[in-house]
Amino acid sequence: MLTTEFETNVVLAAEQWHPLAQAHEKRIAAYTDPLIALHKRGIKHPVHDFLFSYYYLSAGALKRWHPGAGTVIANPSDRTAGPQARTKFYREVPAAEGLPQGGWTVDVAEFVQQRARLLDFASKLLPATEARPATLSCFGLHEWAMAYRSDTHGVRHAAVPLRLGAEGTDEVVESHKISCSHYDAFRFYAPEARGMNQLQPARDTMVQMEQPGCLHANMDLYKWATKLIPAISSSLVADCFELAWDIRVVDMQASPYDLADWGFAPIRIETAEGKAQYVKAQRAFSERAQVLRRRLIDVIWRI
Repeated sequence: MLTTEFETNVVLAAEQWHPLAQAHEKRIAAYTDPLIALHKRGIKHPVHDFLFSYYYLSAGALKRWHPGAGTVIANPSDRTAGPQARTKFYREVPAAEGLPQGGWTVDVAEFVQQRARLLDFASKLLPATEARPATLSCFGLHEWAMAYRSDTHGVRHAAVPLRLGAEGTDEVVESHKISCSHYDAFRFYAPEARGMNQLQPARDTMVQMEQPGCLHANMDLYKWATKLIPAISSSLVADCFELAWDIRVVDMQASPYDLADWGFAPIRIETAEGKAQYVKAQRAFSERAQVLRRRLIDVIWRI
């Protein structure tokens, strides 16, 4: 069962947490600032923008540092409140010995109350996914199934061309077994491709079907991390974000789209060599993701 008995046992003075907040902002800015510069020029990035359109957290919100539940952030000596004072799910901590200016900490009880359904679902989905063996035989064909019969339906990424053209893309789909287990990828399939999938994932079967070899299930660890803010530390959110960033690159390299003009070499999953390259990356992502999945599970069960 979930509990609100998250013990507050760390107090950070302003001179301690300010450098942590600045380091986190700098870490995220290395990814987001180049994208923001592109957007100011009216240019959308076909690979990286996904992390800020599909997932709800803005670049500014991602840069905002949170210590996680169980830590008190001391107000500066001039008694001005830190950014936590303006953030949901924080409560004020009055001045006391060792905390002369007072401070702020995550209101775990309020967080658990308002996020009860989310916490309940994540506490089932993440351990179930963690416990399964990784399946590494999908070869990223979900993106191809989404682009199937593009001459009829168009494509999701119209700003970049199909590497093999519409006919070549259809041929790859028709000549492979497609076995995507991730509902939030499957639901974007072209209608004609849905019946080709060996599995028929649904929203209400996610706990039974998610598996740790799936690139999208592992990318979605970032989704769960963002939904757990501010109860989890920004360092864990950033770790999940960086994994999602790296997975997104490989996901699109293995897709039917030609991204050479953006500096991304294709992973030609229609060939034996490309399949091997994809599986190698998939296995490495799975190993990284399992570590982060366990960290998220630990936080959920602690709160």
